[in-house]
Amino acid sequence: MPVTTPRWGFWCECWTEGLTEQRGPTLLASFDAYSAPQADRWVAVALRAISPALDADASDEAWEWLYEGRIETRRALLRAEPCTVSVTHADTRITWTIRPVLFLPLAHRHGIELPREQNDFAPRWAE
Repeated sequence: MPVTTPRWGFWCECWTEGLTEQRGPTLLASFDAYSAPQADRWVAVALRAISPALDADASDEAWEWLYEGRIETRRALLRAEPCTVSVTHADTRITWTIRPVLFLPLAHRHGIELPREQNDFAPRWAE
């Protein structure tokens, strides 16, 4: 069922940044969460998934947040405050941001045909 009214939630992003490079951060992933638990769970799942590949210091940072920092993050989100979680692996910083937002419904497209070129813009996966 389509959402027809604005809805509060959280906009979550994951950014990576090379600390020795001259270019800025790169958006790696984004996620729309509709509750504080869903938002901090997105970060927790990602940290658990990558922690075995992190160096010892970054892994310690990840597990410290998972065991202790996550509680404070959840409390801040429940107060509708933005949050940031970061770990630094070698010369790369990985940062998750969570911001409270008001999601607006998209325009209703019932009965409107999409342009024929829509199939030209199929997603491409990195190899």
